[in-house]
Amino acid sequence: MQRSTKIAVAGATGRVGRPVVDILESRGYEVVPISRSQGVDVITGEGLDQALTGVETIIDAATGPSPDQQAATEFFTTSTRNLQEAGERAGVRRLVVVSIIGIDEFAGGYNAAKVAQEQAAMDGPIPARFVRAAQFHEFVEELMRWGTQGDVSYVWAMRTQLVAARTVAEALVALATAPDAEFDAAETTEVAGPREYRLVEAARLLAARRGDGLRVEETSDPSDPDSERYANGAALPGPNAKLAGPTFEEWLDATVPAGRT
Repeated sequence: MQRSTKIAVAGATGRVGRPVVDILESRGYEVVPISRSQGVDVITGEGLDQALTGVETIIDAATGPSPDQQAATEFFTTSTRNLQEAGERAGVRRLVVVSIIGIDEFAGGYNAAKVAQEQAAMDGPIPARFVRAAQFHEFVEELMRWGTQGDVSYVWAMRTQLVAARTVAEALVALATAPDAEFDAAETTEVAGPREYRLVEAARLLAARRGDGLRVEETSDPSDPDSERYANGAALPGPNAKLAGPTFEEWLDATVPAGRT
């Protein structure tokens, strides 16, 4: 097919959706933002048919309001089926979904919800491909906040190759706009940053940059098999992953102002 000039982005106001929209628009594509703030709801289906009129490609970067496995699974499977069904009615020809590296290795939680989303996308009528990403640079602060008790932040014992959200957005756009042969052959693409970190290492770098005196400690739950998998590298990319910067330190230099010392 001719390279699509009209691309819908689900989750257009989110952490990955925003740079996806920016990149597409900078390259001359007509972008249809799909978000509740635009009057389009992927869960109820409100506005979807109208939004997808004339669209040939959907990039799905939508995320639900809860990390709970049941709630996240319900969100992802419902939104994906709605995008598939409305997309088929509109003549959409391809669907690109952002996912997470290593989700097949984990027993539950948000990873299991993403597995269910991938399956729902594959079961739909529109050909679907996936960009599985490592944890985002931008996610480190959120994880620290979740684990903060007083002046200590407890973060998971995890090995990961942190990646910038914009780098993931670039991979999504590359796949969404690829020639048919490349898209058909893609199946699942992995994208990660250029070097491995322990999550506690990255969190300590961020805390030091902010200079707020927060102490960061590593924690794990021996009773949770997924906790051991995170610590042993199940979230690391495979040998064929696309690795791209910036590193976490470079990202900090560019985005996080130094605080008090």
